[in-house]
Amino acid sequence: MKKLDTSENQVKTVFLGLGSNLGSRIMNIENAKLLLANKNIKIIKCSNYYETYSWPNKNFPKYLNIIIKIRTKLNLHNLFILIKSIEKKLGRKSMPVNYPRTCDIDIIDYNKKCMSIEIGKYKLSVPHPRIKNRNFVLIPLFEISRNWIHPKSNENISKLILKINLADLRSIKLT
Repeated sequence: MKKLDTSENQVKTVFLGLGSNLGSRIMNIENAKLLLANKNIKIIKCSNYYETYSWPNKNFPKYLNIIIKIRTKLNLHNLFILIKSIEKKLGRKSMPVNYPRTCDIDIIDYNKKCMSIEIGKYKLSVPHPRIKNRNFVLIPLFEISRNWIHPKSNENISKLILKINLADLRSIKLT
């Protein structure tokens, strides 16, 4: 009998950033959450919605973003493949970097690991390499995980937030 690799089948805690700035932004994000849940991804916590200007072009439609905390048995490679398929299913087209999109899903933190892998044309690094500069990631992440520590720099999220610009960030409460 073949012995299973126990690390492969262990549940991992992951933080994902979901965003949209085309179409029905809230519906796009909610559909992404539903598609994740339909693939045995357990959503543990979800932040409020946060709206920001597009970067670097503020003339593009504003983004809505959330952070979700999930539990999954998927390895990093398979989770990334699933995320890309969900983005495509929700209408994401191949466009230049930072162009508007119906759905964008980023792996912010994968089980407190620091690693990089190449998947086809993509180079994926976790934790997300630009997390320290993104108010639309740090504030909703703080909302759902106040004690989160950056896996690479070992900095507490509270200290990271003190270093960012919060001027263009707006929380949106849904009723």
